Amino acid sequence: MESVRISKRLAELGLCSRREADSYIEQGWVKVDGQVAVLGQKVTAGQRIDLDRRASQAQARRVTVLLNKPIGYVSGQAEDGYEPAYVLITPDNQWKGDQSGIRFAREHLKGLAPAGRLDIDSIGMLVLTQDGVVAKHLIGENSSVDKEYLVRVSGALSAEGLARLNHGLELDGKKLLPAQVVWQNEDQLRFVLHEGKKRQIRRMCELVGLRVIGLKRVRIGKVMLGDLPVGKWRYLAAGEKF
Repeated sequence: MESVRISKRLAELGLCSRREADSYIEQGWVKVDGQVAVLGQKVTAGQRIDLDRRASQAQARRVTVLLNKPIGYVSGQAEDGYEPAYVLITPDNQWKGDQSGIRFAREHLKGLAPAGRLDIDSIGMLVLTQDGVVAKHLIGENSSVDKEYLVRVSGALSAEGLARLNHGLELDGKKLLPAQVVWQNEDQLRFVLHEGKKRQIRRMCELVGLRVIGLKRVRIGKVMLGDLPVGKWRYLAAGEKF
């Protein structure tokens, strides 16, 4: 039977990220078949793995933040003089309509990282999280979480072009997964994507003769952007799931 590193196995089971697993192992919070695990240990699928309740408590304290990213901020690290969206996660910027019941704490900024990206010239939902499980769910190689966008365009789009947007385009030499693209109104399209290539929507539109004037991400999975104002953020509530 094939064996893998225990940190990889924990991540495969959706219990934590590999980095979190290594931290739990170092603290003696992981057992394999009743014995305390060690870093680098390999396990098989048939072995029993238990997490100490302290690991579960540590996981529960990790927060996920939803930001309505404005134009002019990059999703990740600062680049070309542009600030990362992370700098907007301050007490003053927390949305007054946040219904999560979570009080802001400085420790919530530690290890907070974007789970996905949003172009510098786009607005809408950007997820930042301390939780490796959430990150893997949203951007892991097997992620199937869809994302919805409102896209204002200029140019003429034929019925054939609309059909190609839905299925039939390729980027970087690879065929794109089927999408759902419909007209929202006379100059705005609604895109639902199941993948997230760099500047994907803008490049798709170029291939059918359209120019993107504005792009806004309004949903990730089951979580809606809703009334969250541009530049404001809120916590993901306990009952919300992507």
